[in-house]
Amino acid sequence: MTDHSYDAADIEVIEFDVAVRKRPGMYFGVGPGNPKLSANLLCAVGRHVLHPATSVAGDHTLRGLLAITSDNSFTISMDQPHAWTGPDAPVLGYFGSLLGPEWWLLAAAATLSGRMTVEMWCAGRGWRQAHTGIRPLTAPRAFPSPQGSGTSVSITFDPAYVGPHFVLPAELEDLDLHGPHCAEPAGSGHVLFRDVRGGRAVREVLHR
Repeated sequence: MTDHSYDAADIEVIEFDVAVRKRPGMYFGVGPGNPKLSANLLCAVGRHVLHPATSVAGDHTLRGLLAITSDNSFTISMDQPHAWTGPDAPVLGYFGSLLGPEWWLLAAAATLSGRMTVEMWCAGRGWRQAHTGIRPLTAPRAFPSPQGSGTSVSITFDPAYVGPHFVLPAELEDLDLHGPHCAEPAGSGHVLFRDVRGGRAVREVLHR
């Protein structure tokens, strides 16, 4: 039997997106190829709107619209409050992305994507950034800002990772955005799921 004491040289430090792809079950409960993965990904994203980090908003205050645009893509838009000052873009997060660790579950879902676009706007100014996975392809660029204050993230999942038969679910009323251990009371926040993928009648389900 070999006696070996572990030190810093034995610790492998891997980056966030690598960690998620290596062990997706830690974030979504299942891995690629599992038929539950697509529903678990939608639940993880919606859960962030119902239970936002305190640095984003108070509990149960955000309202979101999650539009399923194809079998492997969706856009989530939220009325996230921002408080920008001066001409600069928001503080950057993962790898220089507009998406920071306060949205860690949404960011984890984005690591499984081939393409992601993030938009943030406030006070008449908007910023847009394109990504491969969660890694930016460009610096944030200004775009004409919608009214109010918010965030929008569009994700197209990577078939090379999630598999060629990956399909986002149509039974939206069965999604559990709180999880089995959630003891939080219902609040003013909600997520409206809207299935607008081509060839289907538009369906809407509201989750609180």
